[in-house]
Amino acid sequence: MKLGLIFDHGWSKISANIDHERQIVKRFIDLHLIQWKDSKIRKPILLRGARQVGKTFAVRKLGETFKNFVEINFEKLPELKTVFDHDLVPERIIRDLIAILKKDITENETLLFFDEVQEAPKAIIALRYFYEEMPKLHVIAAGSLLDFAIQQVGVPVGRVSFLYMYPLSWLEFLKAQGNDLLIEHLLKNKAEKPLGSPIHEHTLNLLSEYLAVGGMPEAVSTWINNKNALECSKIHHTIIDTYRQDFNKYAKAHQIKYLELLFEHGVKQVGRKFKFSAIPGEYRKRDLLPALELLSTAGILKQIYHSSGHGIPLGAEVDLDKFKILFLDVGLTQTMLGFDFADWFIHSKQSFVNKGAILEAFVGQELMVYSDPNSKTSLYYWHKEEKGSQAEVDYLIQNHGQILPIEVKSNKGSRLTSLRLFLDSHSNSKYGIRFSTHDYSIFDSIHSYPLYAVFTALGLDNTTLIS
Repeated sequence: MKLGLIFDHGWSKISANIDHERQIVKRFIDLHLIQWKDSKIRKPILLRGARQVGKTFAVRKLGETFKNFVEINFEKLPELKTVFDHDLVPERIIRDLIAILKKDITENETLLFFDEVQEAPKAIIALRYFYEEMPKLHVIAAGSLLDFAIQQVGVPVGRVSFLYMYPLSWLEFLKAQGNDLLIEHLLKNKAEKPLGSPIHEHTLNLLSEYLAVGGMPEAVSTWINNKNALECSKIHHTIIDTYRQDFNKYAKAHQIKYLELLFEHGVKQVGRKFKFSAIPGEYRKRDLLPALELLSTAGILKQIYHSSGHGIPLGAEVDLDKFKILFLDVGLTQTMLGFDFADWFIHSKQSFVNKGAILEAFVGQELMVYSDPNSKTSLYYWHKEEKGSQAEVDYLIQNHGQILPIEVKSNKGSRLTSLRLFLDSHSNSKYGIRFSTHDYSIFDSIHSYPLYAVFTALGLDNTTLIS
């Protein structure tokens, strides 16, 4: 599917109530939900993603397209968990829910939504029977800590579909502010055709807004409504506190201190190879690694693994002991680091130079949000560690049957030694991509794109570019 078509159909809305205003924000995930709704053959969906990325809003807006929408939040209504205790027969479960809720639940007419479903693990198991015995009923389950429940009870292979959600992309951020003409222009532009200074500088200025605000829906809605950066910062802090409060829900008592350490100090290693020894204190890897994996399961961070990059799939040549980390959202990342994001508004040009790790994180986040939401995305990087010869490429991706190395540069004059070294030693990679504050250009085997053009740099003609 052409990426540009997403703006023409299939969008629904999510909204946040801020000062009694409803600001509409359109999401890519809405298109996939509409396609699922209209499909003749469908499976119940487990909607996965970190807390506050907009899962509940997306489902509620999809519910507006049905005759009936029934939402069951097992955290708010824990007594409804008992409906699944007797057996997992869909006909009986629906009969009981209708009697208790006094709402109609009819195949082809109702969207049944189980929210915070991790509180009712048997409801997750029951999804397979909804698929087998009531396939015409639309069922979606979601939860802020859903992946932990999935680890415990599993999911029946072939009986349930997954959709993964992330923070808003830069493209969705542009769309939310009504920049349709600019989006259309960027989608059509090619690497060999510079935009020219006025449009290029204007778009970089818009990107600096996104880099400050990030992609968490509530922060984006607040920014669109009142352009108040301080309010966005408050939202970031609230979300971060919520993530901390969740530690007690999924970690053992002795793991909490390790989670706190990694949450506070791990973010300082964004943009470079992760080292457990860099965490303050004399802690062992065997104590810290399980905590790191818990944060990954919660969707707060993602590990970017080293791959030699010699063949497809990239994961076949991965080294699990060598990785970098990417936190969920660039806005949250900077708040956690204590950065003054006002610099993005006042000294944006200097910020592009000084915050190289944030720019690298931004590109990684973009690669995530434009990937196929039907499967979990993996990200990779490459480095060469030899005496007297150090080189690193920020990301490796699979694109149309070949491996593309990606470098993210914060300085216009930066050399591309590592990128060229990778290309020279990997014959299956015909060219590399550089993202920077440069305008579009092609020179030799390097395709240069502005930082704001990740969604066009990869020739996005479908949603399955990253494995």
